Amino acid sequence: MSLLDALPARAAAVRAAPPGLPVPSPCSSVCKMSEAGGLCEGCLRTLDEIVAWGSLDEAGKRKIWLRIEERCAASSHCSGGAEP
Repeated sequence: MSLLDALPARAAAVRAAPPGLPVPSPCSSVCKMSEAGGLCEGCLRTLDEIVAWGSLDEAGKRKIWLRIEERCAASSHCSGGAEP
């Protein structure tokens, strides 16, 4: 299983976690931006999302996790995703 294949499960765990728990960073220490899609190849965040992460509240971080989950579902980035 690749790091990207684990993202949907990690996103689901964040979604299921009770409010008040710290929201983990999606970072997988790959940190390489795709020129084609403008997303990090390790965590599927945009550069703006990566930069903003440290200053976001819990709700903002959960929104980014939701976007990551949607990106996985809508494309072939993660296992089980649709073809672009």
